[in-house]
Amino acid sequence: MVHAFIMVKTAAGKSEGLLAEIDGLESVADAHIVAGNYDIIAEVDAPEVYDVLQTVSSSLQGLGGVTETKTYIAMG
Repeated sequence: MVHAFIMVKTAAGKSEGLLAEIDGLESVADAHIVAGNYDIIAEVDAPEVYDVLQTVSSSLQGLGGVTETKTYIAMG
C-alpha cells in the first residue's frame, strides 16, 4: 500500500466547495483545508504509486478550481 500527501492550490473562494469533492474521491482517505502555501491537503491510499498518480492526474487535477498540485509519497 502506498500512502501519499497531495498539496492542492485552489482558485480564490473555491477551497470549501472542493474539499467535499476531493474527500469523496475513491482513494482519498482524508482531506483538510489548511493555512499556508497550499489550500487543501489530501491523504491518498492506493495499491501502487501508479494508482496515486492516476488519482492526481485523472481525478484531482480535473476538478474545477484546482490550480496546482504537489504530490509527496510517504517513505515509511
